[in-house]
Amino acid sequence: MGIYPPSLENLINQFSNLPGIGQKSAARIALFVLKSDRRLAEDLARSLVEVKERITFCSRCFNLTDDDPCAICRNEARNNGILCVVEGPGDQLALEESGSFKGRYHVLHGALSPLDGIGPEDLKIAELLSRLTRENISEVILATNPTTEGEATASFLAGILSDKNVTVSRIALGVPMGGDLKYMDRMTLQYALKTRMKVDQ
Repeated sequence: MGIYPPSLENLINQFSNLPGIGQKSAARIALFVLKSDRRLAEDLARSLVEVKERITFCSRCFNLTDDDPCAICRNEARNNGILCVVEGPGDQLALEESGSFKGRYHVLHGALSPLDGIGPEDLKIAELLSRLTRENISEVILATNPTTEGEATASFLAGILSDKNVTVSRIALGVPMGGDLKYMDRMTLQYALKTRMKVDQ
């Protein structure tokens, strides 16, 4: 039997099911909700239900949206022929928040992982290929994560895009800003040296 009343124990268990939230953090959040006024709990419950009812995938880029197509796909100013391919919605959000990319996105919803049974047919690759001519794409930027699965996915996509009439590029990988070489792993240093750039005089 738990130390809290059953309804509070249940709330703690629900919060602890969320990624990155352990039992102590879940208890702290649950106690905060309990101490707060009723409106916070009602707003939180309403938001949880609303997100499940309204959020869907954009029919063009497969990013999360509550209005199909999403705002980025509807924005004609972003129709510049450049498509950035990412693994998931979180990756797209990170790139968008950087403010450095003004084209459109394509979300794969995963990466190739044969050991986990994830093959090309499990990702939005066929949909990517159909967008190339339909949207007059001239460049595809492969922005998959620098993991074994992300690299395998980028390599696979580069292979199938090689016979298409598009430029294929890969995001640069290597030493991050503020990084210290002596703390970098071997793979990061290999990529940094491999993708070195010429310094303009």
